Amino acid sequence: MKDVIAAFERLGTAGPPQRPEMVVDTACVLGGGLAGLLAARVLAEHAGRVVVIERDPANDDSRPRNGVPQGRHVHTLLPGGLRWMERWLPGLTQQVQDGGGVLSDPAQTISYLGDRPRVGTGHRLLMASRPFLEASIRRQVLTLPNVRVLRAQATGLAYHGHEVSGVQHVSDAGPQTLSAGIVIDAMGRGSNLPDWLSRDGYDRPELRRLPTSINYTTAVFERPRGPEELDLTSAIARFGPPYPDGVAVAAASAVEGNRWMLLLVGYDDVRPGRTLDAFRAACAKLPPPFAEAAANELAEEISTYHQADSRRRDFAGTRRLPTRLVSLGDAVASFNPIYGQGMSSAALHAACLA
Repeated sequence: MKDVIAAFERLGTAGPPQRPEMVVDTACVLGGGLAGLLAARVLAEHAGRVVVIERDPANDDSRPRNGVPQGRHVHTLLPGGLRWMERWLPGLTQQVQDGGGVLSDPAQTISYLGDRPRVGTGHRLLMASRPFLEASIRRQVLTLPNVRVLRAQATGLAYHGHEVSGVQHVSDAGPQTLSAGIVIDAMGRGSNLPDWLSRDGYDRPELRRLPTSINYTTAVFERPRGPEELDLTSAIARFGPPYPDGVAVAAASAVEGNRWMLLLVGYDDVRPGRTLDAFRAACAKLPPPFAEAAANELAEEISTYHQADSRRRDFAGTRRLPTRLVSLGDAVASFNPIYGQGMSSAALHAACLA
């Protein structure tokens, strides 16, 4: 156990090396989401150039990419994840705040277990929508002179013996192969890598599924400023059955644009608050912060999301894999999103890569 604790201590304090060693000429990252961007930042210290292959165009900071179906919903960046990101991207917290994100004081956060409130978390929380945070990270990573994004669809791997030597891809210029000394799979929970490995004669990592059957409904409301403004900037409520109006978890975050992002979570066939009237009716049965926030003017259309299961690909138990290939982020493990571990896990994976 002491060895495990020591290993996590090392990972938790990882940062840019003082004297980076250049290991490869070209590193290729598959996927331009948060995990891919953080991997690119790490690899920029060890590669002459880093190419991020991403099929989706980079939207502005208000719309999620097509490859992030949960991007319209509340995201939580845990304090550990924020610390890791700030080490690799100094000034990120201030950049997000300057754009309208909210750094919540512990006294402005309230949590409920049923109807019992508890004020303060002991941590400051950086709150913003997922597209806004991802765009902030993308801008900072792409200021590095040796990192660029190639808009293309990755279609497979190239090999030299049992080493991965590049990535096959299709872009407007047609099919091509990008030579690379290391390839990072950050293609998310729908990664095509297992299919490619099986097709190329390698073992397919076992996919383990844990049913969650979770349903998200998110609505964004204006957050007016003035004497009547709520002093809180974050609230979360957890309930045991019987759930009020089917709501097992509710969360509210103050985000950029002076807005409230409110989330209602149900399980199995229960999908609470799918219309504005139903959303407000459900919030009326929750602790006061939710009803007060939902009483404001609706700022964006209501969004829903269903996740059937958590997934883990067992690369560690796979016997025959090529070298110079690393999979990270949701491509390895995607959690039940209500625990808010995904973005922080991606930051920890980047620290491991470092």
